[in-house]
Amino acid sequence: MDIYNLISFGGIFVLVGIAWVLSAEKRNMNWRVIGWGIGLQILIAVFIFVVPAGAKVFLVVNDVVVEVLDSASAGAKFVFGRLALGPGQSNESGEESLGFILAFQAFPTIIFFSALIAVLYFFKIMPLVIRGFAYVFTKLMRISGAESLVAASNIFVGIESAITVKPYLGKMTRSEMCTILTAGMATVASNVLALYVFSLQEQFPTIAGHLVSASLLSAPAALVMSKIILPESEQPITLGVHVQPFYEKDNSLFEAIVNGANAGVKMIAGIVALLIAVLGLVALVDLLLSVFGSGIGYVFGVELQLSLKEIFGYIFYPVTLILGVPPSDAGEISKIIGERLIVTEVVSYKDLASALEQDVLQHPRSAVVATYALCGFAHVASMAIFVGGVCALAPERMRNITSVAFRALVAATLACLLTACVAGTFFTEGSILFGQGR
Repeated sequence: MDIYNLISFGGIFVLVGIAWVLSAEKRNMNWRVIGWGIGLQILIAVFIFVVPAGAKVFLVVNDVVVEVLDSASAGAKFVFGRLALGPGQSNESGEESLGFILAFQAFPTIIFFSALIAVLYFFKIMPLVIRGFAYVFTKLMRISGAESLVAASNIFVGIESAITVKPYLGKMTRSEMCTILTAGMATVASNVLALYVFSLQEQFPTIAGHLVSASLLSAPAALVMSKIILPESEQPITLGVHVQPFYEKDNSLFEAIVNGANAGVKMIAGIVALLIAVLGLVALVDLLLSVFGSGIGYVFGVELQLSLKEIFGYIFYPVTLILGVPPSDAGEISKIIGERLIVTEVVSYKDLASALEQDVLQHPRSAVVATYALCGFAHVASMAIFVGGVCALAPERMRNITSVAFRALVAATLACLLTACVAGTFFTEGSILFGQGR
């Protein structure tokens, strides 16, 4: 371990302190949630990064995800042919890849993984795993069974996790509502996780394992930050109660596959629409900022280039140092982490891949810390999606849901950063996980 590991460890307490400063009720802290939440994160990180058996499990998980991704690409290659070939690949006819194309190589994996999750639900494997995580959260942290179930569900799925507690949404407290939104934005769905793996696999071979571990770490982090930002001041009806997940079971395996695949298509449509709209608006804002910056620069005789990425890079620079990123890489990483708040994590992971490809980063730990910090839907567009989704399930609670939305976004952002600090605390260049990396 070196100085940067210690900085990451100290960053855990700094982030908790920032959350406390922003808390709605500073005198009403649930220290059991905070203690056990951080404790679970540390236990998981020690198993993954320190224990040799855990590191081997990590690598096995990484290899399994990569193999599954290869299987997922079979259908895309049949439908799209050469366009679906990843960088460096060639088909049986000898045709080589045209390079990385997001629409034809990465997006089809979302359809496959959506169908796979639907199959696991049909065979009752996924509900069993989710119930196991929810049971641990409920018993150790003494929170409501409903919010434990949502947090556990979000390790594997996205906005649809709120459906698992649909019967309880109408009677949830404001703190529980905040937790539901925070858990959704602080984690990523497994089908979208495949998209990030596809984007970074060539530059970062162990990315799949790191993203899976980030998903595990982010669930307790979301509970910690949510309960600090908006502590519980009421009595949840499912407090300490183990709740069974609610879901609509398909009538047959084939129906589950069809519904899962269709859900994946809808998600792709949403992502595409989001990227086109958000990136277009960001480009417009950057154009206006560049004109404004040029005007100021002309007056003072200096060259001033302004953009949203540059601005958020400055804002997140101190935070990036707190995460344990070396100063030589902090400028680049802060821009990547900061832009996620506006342009989504999809673009940020692409920019991280570009930074690795161009050897912009001098320290391997910078890419690892950034990977964990970006692993979540903590951005403005996602906040709108989750608020809309939960309001659709419980329209009578719209006022309560919208009133905690921004707090949930702040909590989710801090949760992602907390996960990065925990990972940065235990990651070393001598680790077996680094030996299989870049």
